[in-house]
Amino acid sequence: MCRGLESLPITCLERAKELRALFGSLLQRSDHTGQHKKSDKLRLHEVNEPLKWKESFDNLMSSQNGLCLFRAFLVSEYSEENIAFYLACEDYRTSKPSKMATKAKKIYEEFIDSDAPREVNIDHATKELTKENMKRPKQSCFDQAQDRIYTLMEKDCYPRFLRSSVYLELTRKTKTG
Repeated sequence: MCRGLESLPITCLERAKELRALFGSLLQRSDHTGQHKKSDKLRLHEVNEPLKWKESFDNLMSSQNGLCLFRAFLVSEYSEENIAFYLACEDYRTSKPSKMATKAKKIYEEFIDSDAPREVNIDHATKELTKENMKRPKQSCFDQAQDRIYTLMEKDCYPRFLRSSVYLELTRKTKTG
């Protein structure tokens, strides 16, 4: 079960709260200046960033700003465990082999186990395969479960995010800039 907003890393939570102001500020700057410097072009690129998130879930997930806003949205929807699990798996893949068993156990106990405090919604077969993979943890032991959660977020959470008032307001400000 989600622990609420306090479970978000403070930097991500602060970033999510500031995104609306950031993009609004960049839009205002670009409207009021007739001349654009090279640094302004970089800012203008950032201004259009929220519009790219609607093009694909991959665009959203590959954007640091998008990921923070999406994570904050999931917290508000009480389904933050999905993105937390996905990110834990990404971190696990880059772990040193000597730390894999410990990290795998922690991820399994937090997200996969039937009594997990932040249990993710995966089918029985995937859960059993992941449990079997835990006997010899390697980089790919969570791949199928992670793929299932990614698909769940893409098909369920992502469309709700795109319809959310925060995202719609952000893109409205970006378009009308």
